[in-house]
Amino acid sequence: MIQRIQSIWLLLAAACAFLSLKFSFYDGTYTVNNEYHQLTGTDNIQLLLATCLLGALSLFTIFLYKNRKLQLRLCIAGILLNVLLLVLYFLETKDFSKGTYNIAALLPAAILILFFLAARGISNDEKLVKGSDRLR
Repeated sequence: MIQRIQSIWLLLAAACAFLSLKFSFYDGTYTVNNEYHQLTGTDNIQLLLATCLLGALSLFTIFLYKNRKLQLRLCIAGILLNVLLLVLYFLETKDFSKGTYNIAALLPAAILILFFLAARGISNDEKLVKGSDRLR
């Protein structure tokens, strides 16, 4: 299971998801009370649930190496969930009057790329198995 490259991509995606819970995505001044605030994945329940679900989905998908079709579907679901997470983050940044994106804002983008690379690896494995079945 770990010798497949998509397992490494999925493991890295899970690590990035759980790191985004700790590190700040955006920091600046709230418009409501003019306080300095750092936006992390634990700021509201939607961000927390989406981030934890994304990390758990990534870890769960690693162990489905015998069922490549389901593994590919879950990677696509992970990509869609990550797009939803990015939308939630950008909607949360509208509550700030001024601020800047941090380097940790690249973590959700990295998750998207890593899920895409994992899906491509799973697809290549599926093509390889179908090709070897044809030769028999």
